[in-house]
Amino acid sequence: MVEDVTDLYREFGDRRLPPGQHETDGFPVLSKSGTPSWTPETWSFDVWGAVDGDLSLSYAEFRELPSTTQRQDFHCVTGWSTFDCEFTGVTFPTIADLAGVRDDAVHVLFHAIDGYTTDLALSECLRDEVLFVYEHDGDRLAEDHGGPLRVVTPHKYAYKGAKWVEGVEFLTEPERGYWERRGYSDTANPWNEERYG
Repeated sequence: MVEDVTDLYREFGDRRLPPGQHETDGFPVLSKSGTPSWTPETWSFDVWGAVDGDLSLSYAEFRELPSTTQRQDFHCVTGWSTFDCEFTGVTFPTIADLAGVRDDAVHVLFHAIDGYTTDLALSECLRDEVLFVYEHDGDRLAEDHGGPLRVVTPHKYAYKGAKWVEGVEFLTEPERGYWERRGYSDTANPWNEERYG
């Protein structure tokens, strides 16, 4: 069963395609550097910071968590959008509940295998549409698209969804990520064209 969440744009604007974007049928590959290597035997997904208990899950353990499949739209800050992507993974609230997020947590920093980081306010993450994804369109997520695990944030530009994610840090103070420190928007709302800070 696929949950269709492509109508979430109604929270932000009147048109499904945000201003300044063009629709593509493809799924271009963009990243700050090359595709990092990983092995299922050594990879782990870690959660730490302002939580009741740190988590460390192997790839197999992560795949055993409750999952969902959603049909989402995907918006890249470089100006393209692709509609009707089917992503399978674990919702952000599921991870937050497992870790027990403390009341003083206000921000989230995602960490990736290649050193990439990106940040969001906790309130922007606590949505069922924010997924830790390991399948795309019914297949295992390709490594050049962020496999084994990436974050998708359909209400934000895609740089807010880290590829190759291996950890989530819950913060009591905001901390900017890789592109945010280089002038990209911290809020990244596509319908307001919040590309740069």
